[in-house]
Amino acid sequence: MNIVNVKIYTLDDEDTIIENGYVTVENGKITAVGNGSPERTSSEDIDGHGASLYPGFIDAHTHLGLTTAGVGIEGEDLNEEFDPCTPQLRIIDGINPADYSFETARQAGVTTAVISPGSANPIAGAISAVKTSGKRIDKMVIRTVGMKFAMGENPKLTYMDHEQSPVTRMAVASVIRDSLNRAKRYMADVEEAENSGADLPDFDSSMEALIPLLRHEVKAHFHCHRADDIFTAIRIAGEFDLDFTLIHCTDGHLIADELAEDGVSCVIGPVIMDRCKPEMANLSPAAAGILCAHGIDVAICTDHSEVPIEYLPLSVGIAMKNGMSFYDGVKSVTRIPAQIAGIFDRVGSVETGKDADLVMFEGCPFEVMSSPALVMADGKIVRREI
Repeated sequence: MNIVNVKIYTLDDEDTIIENGYVTVENGKITAVGNGSPERTSSEDIDGHGASLYPGFIDAHTHLGLTTAGVGIEGEDLNEEFDPCTPQLRIIDGINPADYSFETARQAGVTTAVISPGSANPIAGAISAVKTSGKRIDKMVIRTVGMKFAMGENPKLTYMDHEQSPVTRMAVASVIRDSLNRAKRYMADVEEAENSGADLPDFDSSMEALIPLLRHEVKAHFHCHRADDIFTAIRIAGEFDLDFTLIHCTDGHLIADELAEDGVSCVIGPVIMDRCKPEMANLSPAAAGILCAHGIDVAICTDHSEVPIEYLPLSVGIAMKNGMSFYDGVKSVTRIPAQIAGIFDRVGSVETGKDADLVMFEGCPFEVMSSPALVMADGKIVRREI
């Protein structure tokens, strides 16, 4: 199958834009991208009539499928809030891919979502990147991409209610440091035993779960809003040599010069939200644009279900209205979230060999009245209006 007569935003490393080109899809993969027309055509080919084609959109931070609207506690699988340190939890064991939100994501052109545990715990569990199409979560997962950490008010208030530590920012940081230090020692003991042939240390699932983080196989995703919490996250990441990204980063636009010095990446959002708690007092729709202007890699997220995932394109539009450029907006839901999550080998650009996740718009994707003319996920058409 070919998609022809389209303006292609490839989002490759050279930022190539093909003014009038085609994409060939075979067996769920992109097999050709080029100018003009393909050599071989078929009756299945789709004529874009000059529309713009993008990689399928990626929401860099969600809780998709972990909560069911209108259900209550029976449908809440977001926070295991009775132990501050739960790195051994695997997010795929809580996701319900039959939840309606997967369908609304697909219809909006969101073909991949990074799904994370909630922020009740200083260390909450593994994060996975997941396709929004499918019936069985095991077949939808691209890979485990991170470990969730949380700073600030959420863990403080959760454990204050439980009348146990941590109830201060100092204690939240201490829980994280203690766990990472124990994991470093555990990893060293395992490696020494494997090299020497000695008995392995007693199995510890929570420590095992942190080893990929310490080996730079996945990133630390730090939930942080206030500037001091952002800097604490950076401090801890530096102490343990962690690859990391900053989630929410609400005060980031106030300290953009400092963040640029550290070369951080930020996942900004929700954009469509009020200042619902003290640490979000400086929430600004201009934040993404300001951070981009400082050369910082910025992804935009909905934090679904805080903002429904189908409003990811609208969130980008609001950021653009407040100073973000169009192309930075496109990158914020394609290449950059893929790079942050470590899945750019599969998704995030229109390039040969990548998954055929594609979205087509006849107008600007980020306007309130826009809907996709075509959505393709792994080479299968899930929406077509053209």
